[in-house]
Amino acid sequence: MTKVVYKVEGMMCGHCVTHVQKALESLPGVRAEVSLEPALAVIEFSDKVYSVSELQAVIAEKAGDYILQEQ
Repeated sequence: MTKVVYKVEGMMCGHCVTHVQKALESLPGVRAEVSLEPALAVIEFSDKVYSVSELQAVIAEKAGDYILQEQ
């Protein structure tokens, strides 16, 4: 299992955290822990390690205008 930490820009409340987490976990083999303070997503990949652009695309599609960046 591979674990990667990403910064998340644009989250302002607990609902934002939930939207980002659900979007990330919609990908097969992904488990995410998203926090507001600090604004991070700790993602565990059990199979395929998705690229930042793949993760960003699912966030844009399912959660909104949040920006994921490698830390």
